[in-house]
Amino acid sequence: MTDQTTAQAADPVHAFIAQTVAEHDVVLFMKGTPDAPRCGFSSLAVQILDHVGAAFVGVDVLQDEALRDGIKSFTDWPTIPQLYVKGEFVGGSDIVREMFQAGELQALMVEKGVALGEA
Repeated sequence: MTDQTTAQAADPVHAFIAQTVAEHDVVLFMKGTPDAPRCGFSSLAVQILDHVGAAFVGVDVLQDEALRDGIKSFTDWPTIPQLYVKGEFVGGSDIVREMFQAGELQALMVEKGVALGEA
C-alpha cells in the first residue's frame, strides 16, 4: 500500500473524492449543483465547462462539511470550486478562467478526449 492509499483508507472523505475522480472523466467539486450553482465562482466554472462542451459531474460540497474541508486537504488547494480532468487536478475558478481565455482549457479537454473539438 502506498502512503496515499493508506491515507485514503483512513479517511473516508478522501476515499470518496479519489473514487469520484477515478470514475468520471471530468469532475467539478463545487458549491451547489451545475443547474443551481450557489456561488459566483462555481457558476463561472460551470459556464466555462458548458461552453467548451465538456460533459462533467458536479459534486456539491455544501451538502457535507467533511467533504467541503476534505476536498481542500485532498489537493492542498484552499478554494472551491476544484476541477479534475481524467484524474488530474486542474485548478480552481481563476485558473480555469485563465486557461479558458488562453485557449489552454479547450486544448486540454480535446487532448484528454473529453470535449468536442479538433485535436
